[in-house]
Amino acid sequence: MSDVIRKGWCPDAWRPMMAGDGLLVRVKPRVGRLIRDQALALADAAITHGNGLIDMTRRANLQLRGVTESGWPVLLERLMALDLVDADAVREKRRNILVPPIWRQGDDSHRIACDLLARLDELPPALPGKVGFVIDAGAAPLLHDQPGDFRIERSDAGDLMLRADGRSTGCAITPSGEAEALIALAHWFVASGGAAAGRMARHDAPLPGWATGTLRAAPAAILPWRKGTSYGLPFGRIDAALLARLAAALPPGSGFRTTPWRILLLEAPVDMQDDGLLTDPADPLLRVDACPGQPACAQASVETRDLARHLAPHMAGRLHVSGCAKSCASAAPAAVTLTGRDGRYDLALDARAGSPPLRAALDRAAVLAHFGAA
Repeated sequence: MSDVIRKGWCPDAWRPMMAGDGLLVRVKPRVGRLIRDQALALADAAITHGNGLIDMTRRANLQLRGVTESGWPVLLERLMALDLVDADAVREKRRNILVPPIWRQGDDSHRIACDLLARLDELPPALPGKVGFVIDAGAAPLLHDQPGDFRIERSDAGDLMLRADGRSTGCAITPSGEAEALIALAHWFVASGGAAAGRMARHDAPLPGWATGTLRAAPAAILPWRKGTSYGLPFGRIDAALLARLAAALPPGSGFRTTPWRILLLEAPVDMQDDGLLTDPADPLLRVDACPGQPACAQASVETRDLARHLAPHMAGRLHVSGCAKSCASAAPAAVTLTGRDGRYDLALDARAGSPPLRAALDRAAVLAHFGAA
């Protein structure tokens, strides 16, 4: 097992990562959906083989925390039996596809994602593990601000377009040829040296002519969810026992949709009150990003989430508290960013984690006092 565990990359179920509280095992629900029975079984697996904590990521995946080395092989078998993990480790590594959570069976987003899932074996072997696909083909884009290297989006003219991340425009795409175009762009990325850059947005090679265009994505929309209930998860975390209670309240055949905004969508109405569920759209915790921090993460040098809870009501804009400069909770700039460094906090405004600080090496009391939260 020791040769499987790694540090410093995005883990998956076949390659767990050691954190401060045990192994981190990532689960990628297909097209961002968990049916009721899968959720019940996943909750039981998180309690049986981990510490019962589940995190939702910015790619709408789920991470089981605190998994033991001895429990990991059994957990992996359970996840494969639930069809939450591919039996082929290479295919699982490539299965980084983000779709809008409001997709409907057979619509463009669902159709293209399923086409790409069926053709994962055609992706280049040298494609970096953090590279991902965004298929945002609804009537209006929902995922414009979400990271993804190769993208299918709805243009402002109403047509589907292919766009490489980091480029402001894209090109028209042949109907039913969307997966083919994504695969071709991934091959071009590797062949043109993109693996050295790591991500499409950092790869400055000129795009091939067939992938170049002047189309712009349609204006972004606000998430409309009228099918059931939505709950915010503080810092993207849910206790497995709470997930099981939510799943048990759903009718058979129903399920959950995961999102990159740390909001859990239920496909049927469920009325549940719990401290682990946010029901007010104006709750300040919905404007906060905070990684697990110390002691859950060995890379972090500071505590993050308790501090973030105290600061949230005092923030007008987005707050990001990062245990280190890696910025795992969010790569986007925030109105207020606190970055852990050598056991203290660096404060920056309108910045990403690790940016040059406005004030450096603050202790917790100084941070709270700065924002009138002491």
